Amino acid sequence: MKNTIFFTLKYLFYFSFIILLILYLFPGSLIGYFFYGNLGKQPDFISNPIGTSINHLIFFFYLSILGFIFRNNQKKFINSFTFLFLISIILELLHYFIPNRSFELKDLYANSMGVLLAFFILKLFKKVRN
Repeated sequence: MKNTIFFTLKYLFYFSFIILLILYLFPGSLIGYFFYGNLGKQPDFISNPIGTSINHLIFFFYLSILGFIFRNNQKKFINSFTFLFLISIILELLHYFIPNRSFELKDLYANSMGVLLAFFILKLFKKVRN
């Protein structure tokens, strides 16, 4: 049973990472296209003061939680804090060069905060558990 859960989490992490790369590196908003028929429109799923950046925070939090859980069983760089933190910065910086995309400082902060929040929550969880 434990191996099945581990196997599922492992492939969910890799699948989510590939989806992240596709969404970030595509010249335009694929999600905006699917919801509004417009590659230039970013969907705002949750109304909040920081706009669409909350989507970034939630996805990087989710991806980091999966990576850190998976990291407990296998010590691979792709699941490490350093990798996830760097990828959250690099992907946003690439928006300078991708057509129909724009770099936003709020998104960069939200990406980084998603990784940091997941890291600290899991550290706290481990500390409480022990």
